[in-house]
Amino acid sequence: MDTSTNPDEDGDETDSSPDRVTSRLDRTIAHPRQGIHNSLHRWYATRHPIRVALNYIVILFCRISPSLTLKRVLYRKLGMTVGEGVAWGLESTPDVFWPELITVEDNVIIGYDATILCHEFLQDEYRTGKVVIGEGAMIGAGATVLPGVTIGAGAQVGANSLVTEDVPPGETVIGVPAEVTDSE
Repeated sequence: MDTSTNPDEDGDETDSSPDRVTSRLDRTIAHPRQGIHNSLHRWYATRHPIRVALNYIVILFCRISPSLTLKRVLYRKLGMTVGEGVAWGLESTPDVFWPELITVEDNVIIGYDATILCHEFLQDEYRTGKVVIGEGAMIGAGATVLPGVTIGAGAQVGANSLVTEDVPPGETVIGVPAEVTDSE
């Protein structure tokens, strides 16, 4: 019996086995490259350039805006799910290509210059995946969250960390790649 977990078109898992811990790659969708060049070469075939430009302009404005309320409103207009009381630090950057794949629950803090990615362009393919940041979590300054990652409620990501795997609720992770720290 196959106990693997495969994402559907929305990135949701279609078969979940309670015994199996899934990695972020299990929750991403791989799209093969088109043509002979790497997958980034034809980015405009994956997302309409006007949509990407509009997303970029809104995100660029939000990166420098001090208004947390305005950021929440504009990010929701881009299709992100953004809870109440979310604080986006200056220069923080959500995914420009697929912002609608980001869910940020209530009272999250996303630190200065943090990046949340929902895509990765690779040589032979590009991948997309939802990112979920649980209620009350904190993402440190300069941290990067990769596609398909879930950060649990109350979790903390240290500054300049690279989050390549899920972060359990209430845990603190640091480093490149980010790993759970001893709390003592």
